[in-house]
Amino acid sequence: MKPNSLRIDSSLGGPGISDIRKLPDESFTSLWEAIVIDDEIKSRLLSQALLNFTLRPKVSKATMPLHGIILLTGVPGTGKTSLAKGLASRTAEALGSITYVEVEPHSLTSAALGKSQKAVTELGSRLGEFAANGKTIVLLDEVETLVADRSKMSLEANPVDVHRATDAALVQLDTLASSFPNLLFIATSNFPQAIDSAFVSRADLTLTIPVPSEVGIKAILESTLTGLAKEFPAMKSLTRQADFAQVVKTCVGLDGRQIRKLVATACTFSKKTALDPNLLTLQDIQRAATHVQKESQLAKGGYK
Repeated sequence: MKPNSLRIDSSLGGPGISDIRKLPDESFTSLWEAIVIDDEIKSRLLSQALLNFTLRPKVSKATMPLHGIILLTGVPGTGKTSLAKGLASRTAEALGSITYVEVEPHSLTSAALGKSQKAVTELGSRLGEFAANGKTIVLLDEVETLVADRSKMSLEANPVDVHRATDAALVQLDTLASSFPNLLFIATSNFPQAIDSAFVSRADLTLTIPVPSEVGIKAILESTLTGLAKEFPAMKSLTRQADFAQVVKTCVGLDGRQIRKLVATACTFSKKTALDPNLLTLQDIQRAATHVQKESQLAKGGYK
């Protein structure tokens, strides 16, 4: 199936919607391919998404209380959002055209006091309109913003509107799940401990996306250098050098985004290299990896 990259004017969706497009989309599929992660995780995700559209329409909630929600958690930089977009496109490749809608939760909860609940309810109605016209996948990025854990709030510190917004979101999710078995939500969160437990319990599948293993790190670095070698051919040889394995070990604990950016960081140690990245050495990348590790430790309070 040839990917369809038709993007629809997001203003047609109204407040809280940042992107609407038809899937499959080649740019989304490429994100799926770029995320280096255990094949079993990708397989489970895709199977769960397909199951949503094949099983839910035929089975009552009394038999199996599926809500059409996949929740991806993990530290920043592990590729959750890219994985979610890629998953949506891969699902469309298997099932045919799907409408993709991306929700921007911050724009809903930052509404004027007393308006968040109304904004969430109106969003639910708009999502129902999309689902009424065919298979729909909705991305809820940073979902903890939309369904904040009510048990950790106090009415003194948090306006009652914040509590009501979570209440409204859960009501809308239940309504949409009952009315539209052809609707799938893919939610992501960097802070799963901040998500209301009622939302977590509604997820049909929850997966924590881990930071890359040594095998994954090696694949990410090779992919990055190989891609850059199309413009800067000398970079290709770096992956074949004996010290490459040591660079990989130095990167253990870093997330995928940090690892991909290492090469750019490595080019900043020399003006000559910045002007001509072909001059990049493996020692530069090693130095960059050490630098990023130290900065990560500092950010986590690792230095006294």
